Amino acid sequence: MCGIVGLFLKDASLESRLGALIAPMLVALSDRGPDSTGFAVYGTGSPGQTKFTLRGRVETDFDEIAAQLGGSLGEVLAVTRRDTHAVLAVPSARADLVPSGLEAIAPEVAVVGIGERMELYKEVGSPTDVTTRFSLREMSGTHAIGHTRMATESAVTTDGAHPFSTGNDQCLVHNGSLSNHNGVRRALQREGVIFCTENDTEVAAGYITWRMRQGLPLESALQAVLTELDGFYTFVIATVSGFAVLRDPIACKPAVMVETDRYVAFGTEYRALAELPGVQQGHVFEPTPAKVYAWERRL
Repeated sequence: MCGIVGLFLKDASLESRLGALIAPMLVALSDRGPDSTGFAVYGTGSPGQTKFTLRGRVETDFDEIAAQLGGSLGEVLAVTRRDTHAVLAVPSARADLVPSGLEAIAPEVAVVGIGERMELYKEVGSPTDVTTRFSLREMSGTHAIGHTRMATESAVTTDGAHPFSTGNDQCLVHNGSLSNHNGVRRALQREGVIFCTENDTEVAAGYITWRMRQGLPLESALQAVLTELDGFYTFVIATVSGFAVLRDPIACKPAVMVETDRYVAFGTEYRALAELPGVQQGHVFEPTPAKVYAWERRL
């Protein structure tokens, strides 16, 4: 099952409403994935700063963690908390020191996303619950992707929730199942790609990250997916400036898109798109199997 959504804004006047637009898209697909919910939002970034999205517990003292980590780095670090997650802003020149610093100070805290603009949130719970807990409707930005999960192949855990991020400002959500992910995982590990779960979606994210590290643009990296990853899948991918969709050649999973002069949106079902402004005047279509759809914006 599972439900996936994506929204890429062309019209800057909609950016303050990004969260308010995509939250109902996730809620509309609640019955496709009531177990856990996650989303990534690409908002504003500060030059020379890297955002770390951290996941802890309700009782985690993120202010104290930021103070201790900042002390070890010789910096004053800004931290914004949202429920069990927090976004820590770190000078990019010191970003490489953060993982080891966190391991020493708070080993129970996980890093779920890193990037100049990306913030990533995911938890066990329904879309209504999770989007409310993280105040998604209040968030602004240029684009976002999200996922509602029905855990048919593994336990219901936050670790297994989407999106998965394996590179700075890169993340992916997936509806489907890969058949060769264990072999691909082993090959990528030999190339230095690090995985935190056994989820096949994380392997897909890692493969795309690896290809882009080799210098391929997003669209070309997705073309390579068609020859390297077996199974049935619909991927929605986001980068710091881009948004892309890819279905496998058989395309047995449902998918629908709409493009207007103000935005591009993806939903597993049309009901996820039905309340978007001007959707009735947009070009509504089913993505063609094995065709890469990609949009980029100039930063």
